[in-house]
Amino acid sequence: MRLLERGDHLVRLGLLLDDSIRGEGRTVLLNGPAGSGKTELLRNFAEAATKSDVLFLDAICSPAERKIPFSVLSQLFRSAPLPPGLVARAGQLIDRALTTTAPATSPYEELTFEAVQVIHGLSQVILDLAAETPLLIGIDDIRNADGPSWCCLHYLARRISSARILLVLAGEDHPEPENSPLRAELLRLPNVAELHVGLLGQDAVTGLLTDELGARAAHRLAPALHAASGGNPLLLHALVEDHREAAGVRAEGYGRAVLRCAHRAGPEPVRIARALAVLGEPAQPAALGDLADTTPATVERALRTLTAAGLLDGGDFRHPAARAAVLDDLPTTERAAYSRRAAELLHRQGADPVAVARHLVDAGDAAPLWARDLLLEAAEHALLDGRVPWAVECLELAHRGCQDGPERAVIRARLADAEWQLNPLAAAHHLGPLVADLRAGRLAPRHGVPLIRQLLWLGRVTEATEALEHLRALPAPEAAGLRDLEAWLAVVHPPLAPHRPRTAAPGGPEDGLTGPHDDVRLRSLAVLSDLLTRGRREETAEQAEQTLSDLSLGRPDPWAVEAALLALQVLVQAGRYRAAERWCDDLAEAATRRTPVWRAVFAAVRAETALRRGELAEAMAAARAALTHLPPGAWGLAVGFPLATLIMAATRAGDHDEGARLLAHPVPFELNAGRHGLHYLHARGHYYLATHHPHAALADFMSCGELMRGWGLDLPDLVPWRTSAAEAWLRLGNKDRARRLASDQLARPGTDGTAARASSLRILATSGPAARWPQLLTEALDIFEDHGNRLEQAHTLADLSRAHYALGEKRRARMVFRRAWHLAKLCRARPLTEELLSVPSGLSGAVAEPEERAELSRLTDSERRVASLAVMGYTNREIAGKLFITASTVEQHLTRVYRKLDVKRRQELPVHLGTGAPGGAEHGGNAA
Repeated sequence: MRLLERGDHLVRLGLLLDDSIRGEGRTVLLNGPAGSGKTELLRNFAEAATKSDVLFLDAICSPAERKIPFSVLSQLFRSAPLPPGLVARAGQLIDRALTTTAPATSPYEELTFEAVQVIHGLSQVILDLAAETPLLIGIDDIRNADGPSWCCLHYLARRISSARILLVLAGEDHPEPENSPLRAELLRLPNVAELHVGLLGQDAVTGLLTDELGARAAHRLAPALHAASGGNPLLLHALVEDHREAAGVRAEGYGRAVLRCAHRAGPEPVRIARALAVLGEPAQPAALGDLADTTPATVERALRTLTAAGLLDGGDFRHPAARAAVLDDLPTTERAAYSRRAAELLHRQGADPVAVARHLVDAGDAAPLWARDLLLEAAEHALLDGRVPWAVECLELAHRGCQDGPERAVIRARLADAEWQLNPLAAAHHLGPLVADLRAGRLAPRHGVPLIRQLLWLGRVTEATEALEHLRALPAPEAAGLRDLEAWLAVVHPPLAPHRPRTAAPGGPEDGLTGPHDDVRLRSLAVLSDLLTRGRREETAEQAEQTLSDLSLGRPDPWAVEAALLALQVLVQAGRYRAAERWCDDLAEAATRRTPVWRAVFAAVRAETALRRGELAEAMAAARAALTHLPPGAWGLAVGFPLATLIMAATRAGDHDEGARLLAHPVPFELNAGRHGLHYLHARGHYYLATHHPHAALADFMSCGELMRGWGLDLPDLVPWRTSAAEAWLRLGNKDRARRLASDQLARPGTDGTAARASSLRILATSGPAARWPQLLTEALDIFEDHGNRLEQAHTLADLSRAHYALGEKRRARMVFRRAWHLAKLCRARPLTEELLSVPSGLSGAVAEPEERAELSRLTDSERRVASLAVMGYTNREIAGKLFITASTVEQHLTRVYRKLDVKRRQELPVHLGTGAPGGAEHGGNAA
């Protein structure tokens, strides 16, 4: 790399060399910050000088050789070929100095006679050599020279005024205190010049970048690289290499260069740089002095040195990579000591607990009496900010620094809750000791309630039962939250609920009260669970919305995930898909809900909504995401929810190999002891049904029914086991059993307008006389349209087309068939698509039949847009939302469309209208 902004320096050195060659010896103090390019400048100048028959002698001073007498002079006499006799004279003098009285270690001490003789002799050797040939003597990093060499060079500088010698001493702008007298005395000599090498300006940086990276890159990168390097050539060259290799700042390049500059600046600047890196922010010299165990004056001098070198700006590192490199260079024990002092310093100053805790964690020290409470406070702040890993570090340190007893048990419980948000398996090792603490009385009962939730999530039913029995044996006032826990158990883990809890519905005056230790989130979850077990469908959905609303405002607690999961499932099962997805989006915006567990829950809910709308590809993608955010083992017993969605979506999409692979994946033995197991059984039954194993499918469906009836949770919105079992009976040719199950489903309260009712109507239609098919299937189709389930619409339309065909209504049959085939393709339901193409040619040919399109020209653009979305299966409300019009306007447009096309309902609309839907229509909207 070419030298930039150094032309004047080379000219000045050249003039001084000319003077020296004429017998007017000169000494040059070449000063500049570390990394500023003094060494490169001296090397370039020496290369030019040697071409003029000047002999170049050089030495590089090192801190490691600072205690070796005459190490610099020894380098000089070996740096170039010299007459053997002259080298021998110098060696004898050095040996003499080492075997007799040592010379002074600095030039301003009183010299002994022996020391003066040695120094005089070595200086005379150099003067004799200069008499034969002009000399350029370059000493780099002069501040690290050993004491005897210092004395000799100082002695020589006073005696070269008539010798052919140019002595160049390269050093720092701010020499160490012990070298300041030498510098001052040298500057008093008439033949001594001072030359300063500064940092590069932005124009020079741009020029260098142009040479190395090209003009366009130079123009783009120059401001940022100048800011990061401060114009320090060493740092700048490292940044150039970083951008060549990785297009960014790397610790391996820029970071190493920062360390080289810091170490070149000296031990005190290194200590202060380390203190500043540990502290993480600018500080007053007194504070940095306490941290580095030095004086404020030393700190100020070191800060000036580091700033002059371009490492600091405004008392802080110019780039985070610089701080990171300095921290990485800090030995572990020394870093712990710095961090411990930083924590004590900040605590005395009353700093933010989070800042103090960071240093305690870095030091791994919770010994101070104030440390545990501060760590717990910092962990609380971190949890509120969504920085769960950091909260875990604080809690782990507080736990390690606490003796066995109630306080340690509570900290362990909080640690388990925090680790749970990252991965429930990570918290598993805490649960056994916490159960022991609960039974021994070291853990308060209110902490035992969420402990049972954690045990059950991981399928540790035996330990959960023990903990539950312990709480039940306590007096009622002590077992805070037990009644609410049992209400939740009745829905999620019914076998552990000894009886159906009689929690009041929302608004009950007595049960609306909570005790001082009751968990408000668990209370809300208990009310939701109670409404669910009572089958109050609309009230349950409203309470689910209220529960989610409370979640969006409240702080994180152990029951937040369970409350969100159950409430979102309730909304999905009630057909409120849009509301469920909106809550997923709203809750995900909070920092406290960006952990893997929360992301997995939101993905699982989105997968279920996509499945129920018939969007199979989206359902599989979201379910896979849920099982990626949280591995199956970490899902525990809840794995039945996302796994069932993925199995069902793969089955309906015709990917039976994927379904088989998923079913081969081991699941917890205790899965069928809770509600999530029902989803898994139901999905497995449909896989068996799709792969022609109706008996196995029927067994799974009937098992679902047996469990649900035994638990008091016989809710079709949860798992429609009756209609699924009816499908299996139809495959087995037993229409009577199928009709009986469908009729039983219709007779149950709360089924009006539900997907379960629509499925029951389909079963009754296809298992009864063909004359009744159109009426029953039309009602089922209306319900599926209201719910926005396109795949079920396609199945129902397929049945309806066959009914019209059997009744001799060929034209209507073909029209309905085309719509069924179109929706099946839209859902990517390969089995249904293939089934439709295998029907009699009178129907299957309808797919390729050209339609009469002339009448479509009678539609206005607005009517065509509304009709196209209606054909795609969107409800009036969804169409209104997409086109930014009212639902009444949608209805008016459809009425005019029906009249113009001479059809009576949306099911008879020409299917090719769907190809004109507005952009994105195929993937938007859902039932509210």
